[in-house]
Formats: sequence, structure tokens, C-alpha cells
Amino acid sequence: MDKRDTYYAHPTAVIDGGCSIGRGTRIWHFSHIMEGAVIGENCNIGQNVVISPGVVLGRNVKVQNNVSVYTGVTCGDDVFLGPSCVFTNVVNPRSAVNRKSEYRTTKVGKGATVGANSTIVCGHDIGEYAFIGAGAVVTKDVPAYALVVGNPAVQTGWMSEYGHKLHFGENNIAVCPESGCRYRLENGKVSRLRD
Repeated sequence: MDKRDTYYAHPTAVIDGGCSIGRGTRIWHFSHIMEGAVIGENCNIGQNVVISPGVVLGRNVKVQNNVSVYTGVTCGDDVFLGPSCVFTNVVNPRSAVNRKSEYRTTKVGKGATVGANSTIVCGHDIGEYAFIGAGAVVTKDVPAYALVVGNPAVQTGWMSEYGHKLHFGENNIAVCPESGCRYRLENGKVSRLRD
């Protein structure tokens, strides 16, 4: 076992020089953290994960097995990246054409979930606490708290910060069944009410 001073990396993990890895982070089998990647505190990087140069992960980000996070992606705190999800960074890739100068960025907001086997096409941001269903293909921006599913992904509802579908009733108010937190739907946007 390869124990670092402030984080854990399995002996099969490859960690290039010039990375920043936060205290308490765990990096598992056969994962590759590339030069210039920034990983926050208490993250969990599963097996067979690639974190490319310049990627930024906030604190407490969970990256499940077989995920590719390419240059141009930034994830806020508490993001969940499900198994085998993938990000892109070029809209029209060709093997024989070098488009490294055309990378597009993708931002994943605090607390968002990206479901298993989903694909996030570059240049589209995912709002805070949004929920991308398994297998979805995201081809446009996703609002905060939105639930999107399908290919191409379409919005089918709203989610609480605890990951429960919200049902809006009188006065466009919904209550999370787990946390009891209240949310308001107004002008096509959801916000959490602070009592």
C-alpha cells in the first residue's frame, strides 16, 4: 500500500507531478491523475478513472469507477460522478485533426449528480444539485435542481438537495420528504427556502 502524507493512493494508481491532491482524498486501483489536475479534500476517486490536466474537483467529490474527466471540466463541492460517465471537451473530434486549442469548458455545480453511463457534451454547464439520470446525453445547459433523463436529455422534473423528486403544490412550494427542506418554483427556476 502506498500511503502518502495527506492522501491515500493505491500502488497501481499513476499520479503525475504537478498535481494538487487534498487531504483525506482516496485514489483507487489503476487510476491516472494527470499533471495540473486539482483535487480537493476528502474526494474519492474510484478504479480506472482518468483525471486530465487542468481538471478541478472541489471537496468531497465522488468519482465512481471507469469515469473519464477531461481537460476543461470543473466540479464544485459534493459532486457525484456515477460509474462510467464521461465528459467530452471537443465538439467535432477527428483523429487526424488537432483541436486542443478548441477545448470547451463544462462546469458541474455544487451537489450535482451525474448518473451512470451518462455523457456530458462539452460547453454545457450543470447547475447546483441538478440530477442527470443514468444513460442521459446532456447536449445543453441544465438548470439548478433540474432532473434530466434520456438521449438527448430532457427535463422531467426537479430534485431536492437530498436527491428526491420535488412535487410542487399550493403556492409553488415543495417539501423534501427526507430533509423537510422547502423549495419554491418561480419563473422556471427552483430555489431552496431558508427558514
